[in-house]
Amino acid sequence: MMPEEGGHLGQESASVTRDSLIRSAFRQLLAITTHRLRIFDVGVVAVIALQRYLTESQAAKDQAGDSYSYDITVTDGVCQVKCSLSPHLNHLVQKNILRTGVDVHIRQCSFVYNEKRLGQGTVCLEKMEIAAERSSILSSTEDVDALPVWSAEGVRNVTVSQSDVPTQTGRKHYLSLWNNEDPHGSLWIPRIPPTEVVLDVSKCIPLCDLHNSFLHGLRHPPLLVRIMCKSRLRFYGKLDTKVEFPFQAYFQVADHSGSVSLVLWNALCLEWYQTLNVGVVMYLQNYTLKRSFQNRSHPSLADSQMRIFSSVEICLNPRDPRAVITVIPPKCVLPLWGLPSVTYQFITSSELESLPNNSVCDVIGLVTFVGRCERIKKKANTVPEKYWTYRWVHAMDGTSTVPFVLEIFASSQPEIFHGLYPMTYLVCTQMRVCREASTLPYLTSSCETQIFTTGFHKGQPYISDPKVKSFIQWTKTLKESVILKKTVIGGHYCYPPSPPLFTQTIANDSAQYPVIAASELRQELESLQYREHKRLAIQGRITAVRFVAHSEEHNQPAEALPSEGLTISTADGHTGGVEADTLQTLANAMGPAAENPPSTQKRKKKRNKKQNVKRRYITRAAVKMLRKHDQQQEELSEEERTSSEMEEDEGDNGLSNKNDLVAGTSGQSDLAAEETLADEQPSAYWESEAWETLKRDLSEHFHFDRLDKESIPSKFKFELKDYLQCQNNFHPTNWTQNQFLPDQNIKQLSPVGYKGYYQITILGINQQTAIDAVFLPVLSSEDPRSVGLPPASHSNSLLSCLASGFLYPLSDLAGHEQSLHPDPGKICRRPAREYGPIRRFS
Repeated sequence: MMPEEGGHLGQESASVTRDSLIRSAFRQLLAITTHRLRIFDVGVVAVIALQRYLTESQAAKDQAGDSYSYDITVTDGVCQVKCSLSPHLNHLVQKNILRTGVDVHIRQCSFVYNEKRLGQGTVCLEKMEIAAERSSILSSTEDVDALPVWSAEGVRNVTVSQSDVPTQTGRKHYLSLWNNEDPHGSLWIPRIPPTEVVLDVSKCIPLCDLHNSFLHGLRHPPLLVRIMCKSRLRFYGKLDTKVEFPFQAYFQVADHSGSVSLVLWNALCLEWYQTLNVGVVMYLQNYTLKRSFQNRSHPSLADSQMRIFSSVEICLNPRDPRAVITVIPPKCVLPLWGLPSVTYQFITSSELESLPNNSVCDVIGLVTFVGRCERIKKKANTVPEKYWTYRWVHAMDGTSTVPFVLEIFASSQPEIFHGLYPMTYLVCTQMRVCREASTLPYLTSSCETQIFTTGFHKGQPYISDPKVKSFIQWTKTLKESVILKKTVIGGHYCYPPSPPLFTQTIANDSAQYPVIAASELRQELESLQYREHKRLAIQGRITAVRFVAHSEEHNQPAEALPSEGLTISTADGHTGGVEADTLQTLANAMGPAAENPPSTQKRKKKRNKKQNVKRRYITRAAVKMLRKHDQQQEELSEEERTSSEMEEDEGDNGLSNKNDLVAGTSGQSDLAAEETLADEQPSAYWESEAWETLKRDLSEHFHFDRLDKESIPSKFKFELKDYLQCQNNFHPTNWTQNQFLPDQNIKQLSPVGYKGYYQITILGINQQTAIDAVFLPVLSSEDPRSVGLPPASHSNSLLSCLASGFLYPLSDLAGHEQSLHPDPGKICRRPAREYGPIRRFS
């Protein structure tokens, strides 16, 4: 019996045995006797897992150059099955359209035999649609993990692989869904060190003698060393690689005579990488030596007196010969062995300013801001393509009012990286100092960076460092309630701030902000993947500006809101527009230009306590009549003509003659209605006189003028910690029950320094392409983006706000300076000549 699509399938009862949708459909699939094993319209199932792996060379050619393949595990609430995903659907995963926790309607699937294995195959999903963004099947299934796994054994003499290995190729492992650095899957089981060991260390060779023995080609005795530094994992797999587990990690190890690099290869990474941590003492046998790879980065050791043997490196291989690794428990390590202690180079935030560029240091701080996880594509045109994952963090240590600004890349510690949140103690080792002109220095990860946060500090060597102890003493003087008010999570963040002037050479293709033609924006957008961040530069002219107040966002027309479904693309990034950190659907973005201009609703009347000034915004119809009247009477100044759709500032006696004209034209009833609307939906709008004509001849109009809620930073709340982490981390590979969070949680968030945003229309210099972009200025010093902004004042014109990124002056935590900010109408209202050629928006 086939259940209804999207309905709850329930659990089998003792009296009534129901076959599952999956069982019925796939039995039908395998029973087909035609040449192609394919069926249509299977029904609705829920996605519970998505897994990525490297495609084999021949398969990549068939996939039009896509380097990765995906397996998808689905359930109907009765059983579950792992299927392969047709390569032409890969982009749905890469843009996070197809993700765990959604219901999909399978429109077509086939059975594909594994030509390299006897009697094995898999179901391949070829066509599907998103049926529900939040699965009704999963919400009514108590324990997904307990559901039986569908098996095809005994049908057509084939078996379907359901183990933790890819379905279609000879690959032996999966990769993390969003990067290649994090260990992923059940194969990564760390070795548990013994509690007691008995070793004869009398035959161990010092590292200094080992270096000399390599030159003479002698056989190598055992080694006794301590790990001083540890790198992140490196996945070096290629499409034609034959290595089953192409991973590598290197360590800096030392004994009393010096230090040398040690490299862990291939399958040994799965067994040992998560066990071999900084401070661990190892007894090594059956290792090999080779010439050191000189192009690799090397850590900076705190002990400047330690001798470093950089010409050779120790290799631990899984075979020929297989290395023997013994981890010695701390209580069994004897002082007479003379092994060096792990030392650090901790600095305070007040000392950072004096450090030179590219110097290496360690830091500890109290986290006050955690940004969302993002991705950036590796610049080299490598195959397979690689994405780095990172997030921005602020941490205070009490020695300065300016926090550490930390750019933390994934360090093969996914549990810690994704578990970061404000109010925790964070330690980052082997961080590199970055300096750029006209801004504060920040710290970025190196290949050897390790991060530790609350819950992971126990037993780490740094706990006895004097600066760590001093930091702990400072935290004891803090009041949690006071610090909590200063904590922020999420939102759009990019550091360092863009320079106020664009001094980059346009012809420089390798520049920090590549300059592209506005017509090339489509290609750039289509290449963006989930949470990818990219900064570009374009040349254009501002033709329209609109301020959308916070209270007005809830009243936007439904068709303007980003829809969700099969065609959604939510890749984040800069696209050359003004802070366009959230892209709408590609379908909408690539569609024709909107014919209807933004609404010009009234702004709420405000009374200034000192000047008692009344303000009112006028409608577009009234503006056109006003413009005609002005041309006839020639009573308006040049500035008033070119800002024809802006507010009118009046004196103490009410409206001037111009506003009386509007009232007379529109009628008293219209004016009263508009005043009522203005109280509910304040806004401000300006457009060039030529824009109405120019927009008709556009070849493309990109609409990115809706600000995503997740791009606004929020106050951190402990009671919403799980929800906030879920929102700011990557979408998970496996569905879990706690993914279903109440919709009202987002309404409980308190935005930081947010009153609204500006929608800015940029016309390409050839007047063929227009871009609607979002500009979200910094208003308050509690906004994390305020760190590093230039302290100089500016005129609060739109261009000065765009160049600086903020409104002057910034308000403090209590908002005392907020009243000094100009009205949005004044920011929008500037002569058209001020919005001349603009060459950078970021």
